[in-house]
Amino acid sequence: MTKRFVKASEAIPEPLDGRINRWLCRPGQTDARDLAVIEAEFAPGEGHDFHTHPEFEEAIYVLSGRIEQWVGDSSSVLTAGDLAHIPKGMAHATFNAGDTPARILAILSPGSCQGPGLVDVSHLEPWRSLRARRTGA
Repeated sequence: MTKRFVKASEAIPEPLDGRINRWLCRPGQTDARDLAVIEAEFAPGEGHDFHTHPEFEEAIYVLSGRIEQWVGDSSSVLTAGDLAHIPKGMAHATFNAGDTPARILAILSPGSCQGPGLVDVSHLEPWRSLRARRTGA
């Protein structure tokens, strides 16, 4: 495969947590070996609870809206043009912090892995209660 361009209509949809993410670049979709790019949109009040990527580091770039981004036990509200870097294996979470949909690009490297790509840790401490302690949610 020598795919150099991916049109919006060619993005690969992936249902996750009640929404549809759109893969734009990953091994098998393009010639990428060390890169994966996915677009996600979060409705107001929704998000992607605490999880890790044991084999990936990740950059989350905000396209539109406002997100409450957690990296480990630190959080920041990010808006369009802002970015968060998540080291490999670090727990993190993304929540819509606004009244309109929030769109992000998640860039992961390397593009493929041997084990699970995502591990949900939202049911474990300190992640289970961290956000409630910090935000009163």
